[in-house]
Amino acid sequence: MELLQGPIRDYAWGSRTAIARLQGRPVPSEGPEAELWLGAHPGAPATVDRDGTPVSLTDLLVAEPDHWLGERLVGRFGVRLPFLLKVLAADAPLSLQAHPDAEQARAGHVADAERVNYVDPYHKPELLVALSEFDALCGFRDPVESAAAIAAFGVPALEPVVAALRTGPAGLREAVRLLLSWPPAERAGLVADVLAAEADGPDASLARGLAADYPADPGVLVALLLHHVQLAPGEAIWMPAGNLHAYLRGIGVEIMAASDNVLRGGLTPKRVDVDELLRVLRFEVLDEPVIAAVPVAPGVVTWPVPVEDFALHRVELTAGGPEARLALPGPRVVLCRAGRLVVDDGVGTVALGPGQAAVGTASGGPLVIGGEGEAYVATCGLR
Repeated sequence: MELLQGPIRDYAWGSRTAIARLQGRPVPSEGPEAELWLGAHPGAPATVDRDGTPVSLTDLLVAEPDHWLGERLVGRFGVRLPFLLKVLAADAPLSLQAHPDAEQARAGHVADAERVNYVDPYHKPELLVALSEFDALCGFRDPVESAAAIAAFGVPALEPVVAALRTGPAGLREAVRLLLSWPPAERAGLVADVLAAEADGPDASLARGLAADYPADPGVLVALLLHHVQLAPGEAIWMPAGNLHAYLRGIGVEIMAASDNVLRGGLTPKRVDVDELLRVLRFEVLDEPVIAAVPVAPGVVTWPVPVEDFALHRVELTAGGPEARLALPGPRVVLCRAGRLVVDDGVGTVALGPGQAAVGTASGGPLVIGGEGEAYVATCGLR
């Protein structure tokens, strides 16, 4: 194992306290800190020290693929780390977005010569585990419930949207199309009408809260088509390809397939490609976006997901308790969330404090984690 230094992305929606506090730095930070990236994504690879010089993890993988990745992983994914581990800290809503499946990503990357929508040929399913109370929109809920929520505003212009939703899942595509294709000159007036309505309850509160940041964005209403989930620490949401979602506020550990393909649908000043989003979305009700942790050993849990790109485990150790031993396939990335931990893979030993991370190669043996605290361990999902 070796210490891994991850870059921090300064997106505008980020927190000025969460990641700095995790790493023991002064609070508030100079600017927003949205995501700590712990992986080899070419957009912001983490680094490993080599004789006082930080070396990109991406470069190390390319130089020694069999050592770092192993023959089996290279054969399945190529010379690349297939997962990206993040700490995500949102103080404001992220955009409504969805990600393509593997086939869509490959075809889109070939067709998208300007790399407007498809910057790489990979899918991007993702799992987020809450570290704090976490507010999110994820997956379509029962359209009849959404119809009632939008009808409650009493805005005549929205009647076609309500009518489409009342037909059930078959009307989801048309409802989304109508909202995202709303004439730009009329969007501010539509949102103003929603704000002026006397509707109350959770849906009305959600719309008003989003409208405060996006007063001319029909995504304020698209949000009402989705599950509004409020996670407690330790709870997780799984977002497979094609599911519309947005993280609104909170701190979480996120693991995903290493891709940057994002199709946005609102709550953003960035580009929205309505036609491509409609092509990628799965217009079906997501019955249960929250997934439960599954114990796999004393103090160790995981959140099973149906992909080979990644797996995530949480390790909780108490003072005087036994070490955790994890026979997980390499390479492995370990993030210390709290406490003081020692991580050994038979090749190297690293001591970690809060906010620090380590990386180990495929040539290492089982992970042995000792000490007192909490760690998140990211690996590929191959078995």
